[in-house]
Amino acid sequence: MDHAAVLDLFDRSMRRGAVADAPGARVEHAGNVVRQVGVDAAAGAWEGVLWSDLDASTADADIAAQTAYAAALGREFEWKVYSHDRPRDLSDRLRAVGFVPEPPETLMVAETAALSAADEPPAGVRLRAVADEADIAALADVHDEAFGGALPPRLRLRLHAQLGAGAGAGAKAGAGAGAPAAGGTRTVAVLALADGRAVSAARMELVAGAPFAGLWGGGTAPEWRGRGIYRALVAYRASRAAALGHRYVYADASDLSRPILARLGFSPLSITTPHVLRPVGKDYPE
Repeated sequence: MDHAAVLDLFDRSMRRGAVADAPGARVEHAGNVVRQVGVDAAAGAWEGVLWSDLDASTADADIAAQTAYAAALGREFEWKVYSHDRPRDLSDRLRAVGFVPEPPETLMVAETAALSAADEPPAGVRLRAVADEADIAALADVHDEAFGGALPPRLRLRLHAQLGAGAGAGAKAGAGAGAPAAGGTRTVAVLALADGRAVSAARMELVAGAPFAGLWGGGTAPEWRGRGIYRALVAYRASRAAALGHRYVYADASDLSRPILARLGFSPLSITTPHVLRPVGKDYPE
């Protein structure tokens, strides 16, 4: 893999050329930034800056414009900073106006053709595409168990909005794909079940015609970790991405998942750090 070329392609297609990833959201090109905002706050769309092309002489003005925009929204707003973004002190400039950095993750990418589709779940575990509201609830429950806390209300709303509309149709089609959402994005979601109970879950975001498919939310209940379920969920989603014409899959990998993805053939391309601006006086769940 030519890391520089793939990273450039990722920036052009998934950041600068992003499309809305949730119903009730739109992508806006505002000067030197690309941002996503929600048309309807109740729909729970992620809101923030996806891409920026700043330099030392213009960065503060652009940051001020986005900060003012976020203040007018009156909602949580995130600036997704990558380690290769300019200027190099972008994080410092964001923190100076109130953005709070969250734990960094590693952007990791693999070619779908290079990933093994033979990684099966362990004995007694089967994979099933999300097909209805009960499956969506199970996906949320296993997320709670896997990550040690309640699923944020915004993400729960987003899951229902994206998966609820088309999960059943996708399952009937045999691919586990949700119906196209706003901007041409659809969701593939899968559960790993043992004795009828969901013990792991993951999802994948697909944009029609995009070279990359995004892997999100992979989490396993503690007592089921280390048995190969995560690998099987990656293989399941990668094979579907390949069948739908996506050359690459990517993930924002935590410290826990990064070594697993590296062993599967993923390459680290950049470090991404969410910088979050929250309205003063509002409480947010931990």
